[in-house]
Amino acid sequence: MDSFELTPAWYALHTKSRFENVVSDGLLKKSMDAFLPKIMVKSRRRDRKLMIRVPLFPGYIFVKTDLNPVEHIEILKTVGAVRLVGNKDGPISISDAAIESLRIMIATENPIATGARFKKGDRVMVVYGPFAGVTGIFARYRGKGRVIVNIEALGQYAGVDVSEDDVERLPEILL
Repeated sequence: MDSFELTPAWYALHTKSRFENVVSDGLLKKSMDAFLPKIMVKSRRRDRKLMIRVPLFPGYIFVKTDLNPVEHIEILKTVGAVRLVGNKDGPISISDAAIESLRIMIATENPIATGARFKKGDRVMVVYGPFAGVTGIFARYRGKGRVIVNIEALGQYAGVDVSEDDVERLPEILL
C-alpha cells in the first residue's frame, strides 16, 4: 500500500449567505487557519453614510487544511459551512501566492474593484433614488458606477441610467 503525505493547502469554503463571519469565527475556535478578506465600502443604507467592512468575496472564506478526513468533516460541521469549492475529483487548492496577494491587497487603503455584480439579463430592482421600487432587466455597465436597466412598459423597453449602488439583483425565487 502506498503511503502519501497530506500537505496543507488553501481551499475556498462556500458558506451560507451572510455567514462568512460566523464560519470564520467557528473555524478559528477549532484552531484552524481561516482567512476572510474584507474591504471597506460605503454603507448602502439610506439613513447613514458610514464606511463598513464587508467580505471581498461574499459567500466564501478561505481555509488551510491538509484534507485529512477528520479535519475535512470538522470544517463542514462548522455552522454556516456549505462545501469546499472543487469539481468531481474533489476540492481544488488555491496557491499560497494567491492568498498572499489577497492579504497584501486588503492591507492597503486603496479601493478594490471586484468582478461584475450583474450580468446581462439579470432581473433587478432599483432600491434607492427616483426609480425606487421599479423592476427591470440589467442591460449593461455604463462606467463610473452607473448601469443601464431596461424597464418594460406597454410591451416595450425603456432604458434608465441609475447608480450601480441603487440596484439589487432579484433572487431567482422571485422570478
